[in-house]
Amino acid sequence: MADVVQYRLERMITELDDLERRGLFSRLEIAEIVKQRRKFEYRLKRPSLLKSDFEAYIDYEKKIDALRLLRKKAVAREMKEKGNKKMKKSVSDFAGVSRILEIYRLATNRFKGDIELWFRYLEFCRERKNGRMKKVLAQVIRFHPKVPGVWIYAAAWEFDQNLNVNAARALMQSGLRTCPTSEDLWVEYLRMELTYLNKLKVRKAILGEDEGALVRDHRDTDEKKWKDENKELFMALEDKKEDDEASNVQNGESQKKLDLFREQGLSILRTVYSGAVEALPSNFGLRTQFMEILEATDLAHSEEIRNEILDEMKRDFSKEPEYWDWLARHNFKSTLETGEEIMPFRLDKAIQVYEEAIKVLPSAMMFDLYISFLRDNITHKNVEAKSSGLFSTSDYTVDPISHVLMVCEKAESMGCITEDLACQHISFYLQLGRLEEARKLAEKLCSGKLSDAVDLWVLRLTIEMRCVTNRTGSPSKADLLAVFELLKSILTRTAVWKAERLWLSALKFFSNQRHYFDKLVELSLVSLTKDGGNDDGFSLSSAIVNFVLQKDGIQRARDMYKRYLALPHPGLAIYKSCIQLEANLASAGDRDCLLEARKLYESALATYDQDVSLWQNYYSMEIKMGTSETANAVYWRARKLLKDNAVLLSSACL
Repeated sequence: MADVVQYRLERMITELDDLERRGLFSRLEIAEIVKQRRKFEYRLKRPSLLKSDFEAYIDYEKKIDALRLLRKKAVAREMKEKGNKKMKKSVSDFAGVSRILEIYRLATNRFKGDIELWFRYLEFCRERKNGRMKKVLAQVIRFHPKVPGVWIYAAAWEFDQNLNVNAARALMQSGLRTCPTSEDLWVEYLRMELTYLNKLKVRKAILGEDEGALVRDHRDTDEKKWKDENKELFMALEDKKEDDEASNVQNGESQKKLDLFREQGLSILRTVYSGAVEALPSNFGLRTQFMEILEATDLAHSEEIRNEILDEMKRDFSKEPEYWDWLARHNFKSTLETGEEIMPFRLDKAIQVYEEAIKVLPSAMMFDLYISFLRDNITHKNVEAKSSGLFSTSDYTVDPISHVLMVCEKAESMGCITEDLACQHISFYLQLGRLEEARKLAEKLCSGKLSDAVDLWVLRLTIEMRCVTNRTGSPSKADLLAVFELLKSILTRTAVWKAERLWLSALKFFSNQRHYFDKLVELSLVSLTKDGGNDDGFSLSSAIVNFVLQKDGIQRARDMYKRYLALPHPGLAIYKSCIQLEANLASAGDRDCLLEARKLYESALATYDQDVSLWQNYYSMEIKMGTSETANAVYWRARKLLKDNAVLLSSACL
């Protein structure tokens, strides 16, 4: 090992001498570089190599090379000021890059399956523009032929950097044969072919043989529309008629050439699209991306193929809610881009699509997408209104606000209502400030098929509490009784772990009402006796103890948690919460609390004697607040009881 390392270091002598001779590094700095390189070389020769060893070496060499470049620029600037010639390239200008490439080669040989490492290698080769790029691309394709990104990267380099379109096309086609189900490969292949065609078109335009480009620019459409509206400003003079006729002939020839390119682009799109659909017949995202490319490109008969693709999408995906959502949003967006900026028509087109969708596919998801679109549109226009102050519902032929409410009602009437849709319906009323209507709707929905929906009940009780508070400053006895009865009706038939938000809302609302708070406590005892407490996560008993502690102090809180610990299965969470409470007070110097904490630990360990974390916390508490005797006693008891987990305890206690 030492001989190999020494040999590799000796090969660096020429480079290091050159760095010193040119004044880029001092002798002390070169000695430090040699020291660091020797350390890295030894790390690369050990049996258990890590990827981080290679990465650290590469990062170090990159920093050294970057520093060399900075100092070289400074030296060159000084030489220029003195009137000397430019610095010629020497061995040190190439040695750093060569060394980094060699380290990357060793790393990829060792970790052939690490695709991220391969891409870092490729990026370095591309940035430094050395001649190893093709060789590395061939290697990564050989080792990772099933990774679509590799083929795309290789083709992109050939197309953009190496300017070899035939090689890029061959790589893409090979990738499609190897990975025919890759959506990205099909899309990027089409983009590449159309980009190449557009480059040819632009080149001819620059040479004066053609005009225009295949990329669709909506600004040209707007300009043409304006010129048509103001054509009297562009009337030709009589003495220029002959020139205009010659110009028209020339434009006609250019248009024929342009049509030729557009026809070719259409042929490419049809070919690639048919192959992609055959390989991925059920991929909806692929079709949408092809539509985006089609609409961004000016091709012959584009409207015809656009309608064909839309018809095929409707045939294949009419049972998918995302298709209808995409179609509606696409129509909404496309009317804007083509110049139809009148808001009513844009919104009406989208609504027509959604209305057809809920007839074909009456589902909760479809209604959810419909409502989301309308609310997004309202939000967007409200943001615009804040800046301009021009928005009102009169901008629409259909009022989007009332339409949202209508769609929610339709979902309910068609039996597609879900808990989420019901909450959206009620929340929308609240956003509009229509509290009483929201309360009536919540009451109606909670008494129907969603009577066990916890989130809906949370929303209803929130509304009821707000109504009670809004009527008078302090709620009356009748109001409190009505809210409590509502809570009782749902809490008694819902498991504790499901009704976490309901319990917390109830405890907060009745925290200053001792009579009803005590009733909630009794109700919680019944529920926890039936369901049992949790070992982790939400603990109702812990929440109640914390409320009592904040309001009535430690003694009442202690009495309260003892009631819960007397239940058949209180759960580990309440033990941990109470232990934390007593330990916090014990750390402030209360010895009685330390005794209570020990009692709680002993009670918890009687049931959970195999819980390693419980033993660890017990031992830690004794180390901090107890004596060495009590700490050792806990430690050896744990070692005896845990058996298989004793190693975990030992490592945690060290």
